[in-house]
Amino acid sequence: MFPSRERPLVWADWISCHFGGLDSDLYGDSGFDGRVLSNRAGEVVLTKLEANRHRVMRSSKMARTAENCYLKIVAPWQGSAAVEQHGRQAWVRPGGWAIYDTTGSYEVANPEQVEHLIVMLPKAHLLERGLRLEPLMARHVGGSKGISRVALEAMRSTWQELPAMGEQAARGAGEAIVDLVRLSLLELAGRSTGTTQMEAFRDRIRSYIGHHLRDPALSIERIAVALNCSKRHLHNAFTEEEGTLALYILRRRLQACMRDLSNPELTARTITEIALSWGFNQSAHFSRVFREHTGLSPSDYRRLQRRNPAQAH
Repeated sequence: MFPSRERPLVWADWISCHFGGLDSDLYGDSGFDGRVLSNRAGEVVLTKLEANRHRVMRSSKMARTAENCYLKIVAPWQGSAAVEQHGRQAWVRPGGWAIYDTTGSYEVANPEQVEHLIVMLPKAHLLERGLRLEPLMARHVGGSKGISRVALEAMRSTWQELPAMGEQAARGAGEAIVDLVRLSLLELAGRSTGTTQMEAFRDRIRSYIGHHLRDPALSIERIAVALNCSKRHLHNAFTEEEGTLALYILRRRLQACMRDLSNPELTARTITEIALSWGFNQSAHFSRVFREHTGLSPSDYRRLQRRNPAQAH
């Protein structure tokens, strides 16, 4: 047990070491409590993570220097997570899972207290002829039905039973997880159902937002015109997401501002310049929503990051 003041730094160091190079951020919180347990099923690494709200980020530079190539899955038992990669962002809650590629840059935001199952699978084992992994990353794979639900149950039950398994059984369980995840991705890539079509449409929305996030004129109306659909269809597409489409845009912008405020290479830029560069029109409005999101003013948040460089990136 570490003293409260030491926990953020200890947590940042441990997370970076365990997951092969990550930066972390505590949303400006000074207090932190977290617990991590890890086990292996052959080449598959399963980790149970319990922690206060936090974010983890991997830069392109970190990804290039990483020794191991994994696909990583986050499957919440409690709380939620937002996985961002390749310009897409997927929210996942209990009963679902999302997947991302550790060989590229990414960010995972946990805006509330969480209890997650994190599963790391060797990327080479998921390479399937004719299957392009990149379009499937930062996607909500599922978990409520079909093969993705079988995969989720296998991951959870394997985690629970691993302490009682021998080495050979554990390796077999890990291989079964890889096969089930591979089948889930194949189904996600090739299935032509209403559910998949809606997910593809959500990807188009997320992609458009990602490419126009800095534009202050970005609006629901503009997205509808660009994607040739009604505003109602846009809102309906996001009914299963964590909040409204407008809230999704706001969160993406706030997360981008948090990254810039934490970046030591951007210390010469003022807070107002950073806010305006990410599409905010008014500094007062930005300060208010930033405080609501992080619990700190932008200036206090930036100061805290400078005092705790292990949390910055």
